[in-house]
Amino acid sequence: MPKFRKKPVEIEARELTPESLRGIKQWIGTSARIHTEGIPLGAPVKLAIGTLEGVMLADFGDFIIRGVQGEFYPCKPDIFEATYEPVQ
Repeated sequence: MPKFRKKPVEIEARELTPESLRGIKQWIGTSARIHTEGIPLGAPVKLAIGTLEGVMLADFGDFIIRGVQGEFYPCKPDIFEATYEPVQ
């Protein structure tokens, strides 16, 4: 089976926290909305993001990535840490 390696690309990413929620929502623009449907009262909200694959929900602690084509999507912290490193 052939093997492939990810090309090295630089991306922009921000961690979704209660403090960064509004700023990230503004950064993403109209394809993001605060999602509260089905979430119990008092539970953390989620951020619904329109992605190339459809709407994805981001939890606090997830990273929001702007990809190479300007698209946005959430990434779980463990996957983010295994895949990306800071750029100097």
